[in-house]
Amino acid sequence: MDQHLSARLPFSFAAVADSHGWRQLAPFSGDREDLRYILRLASGRVTELRLTGAGAGVRVNTEDGLEPAETAEVTATVAWMLGLDQDLSPFYEAARHEPKLAAAAAQAKGRILRSATLFEDVVKTILTTNTAWASTKRMVANVVNLFGDPLPADPARRAFPAPAQLAASDEATLRNEARLGYRAPYVLDLAQQVAAGALDLEALRTADLPTPELRRRLLALKGVGPYAAANLLMLLGRYDAIPIDSWALTVVSKEWHGGAPIGPAEVQAAFARWGQFKGLAYWFWDYA
Repeated sequence: MDQHLSARLPFSFAAVADSHGWRQLAPFSGDREDLRYILRLASGRVTELRLTGAGAGVRVNTEDGLEPAETAEVTATVAWMLGLDQDLSPFYEAARHEPKLAAAAAQAKGRILRSATLFEDVVKTILTTNTAWASTKRMVANVVNLFGDPLPADPARRAFPAPAQLAASDEATLRNEARLGYRAPYVLDLAQQVAAGALDLEALRTADLPTPELRRRLLALKGVGPYAAANLLMLLGRYDAIPIDSWALTVVSKEWHGGAPIGPAEVQAAFARWGQFKGLAYWFWDYA
């Protein structure tokens, strides 16, 4: 399969790939010019997506011989991962009048790279909490290598496990072999709920809910606190949330408070005027 998918303009493939650290987490690989992802399709087939920028969109290459339903699934998945249909023109218009966001508008920054499923993004977000980035990368790689289905052409590379695959594990394995530590029961509970049909997590991707209600539902997930919920809201295209962590406190303190200690309220206040786009303003602000 070799297909070109158009994006709503303005669009920059490299900007999406570089939007945060997700492309460093398995089953992503590659770089901002040639991004790879191992995808497990609903049919059970495991295939590699090779994504490259192509004018006002993206070129998608996979193995030949996909069934029509599989091709349609690949198309829909890539459109979701890259936010091809997102309309960020109101943000760009506002950003053009702010020097600290001039690069965001000029370079079409704003879309944030997603995984193929919200389940994968929730697990990965949980694995970013209270740890260094290097540890997050190791934990995600362990989960993929222990439980994901292999790519037939290269069995050393695997897809992110489906909820049922993680649900069939146990807390001890996730804690000791995947090295998830205290996060193990949270990941297991999430996988078991989704696998059993008790939680339709993917429905939240298109849910027509006010942001406070969507935030409440995310906070109801074990292991998802205020930072994780705000991060997931950003991935869901709800930019009136700011994922406040130690980095946020540091950069906002340096930018507006001369390096003095601050709290979450000062971060919120710094970007309050951006309203529905305050998360994007925070994310792409030029702190240099």
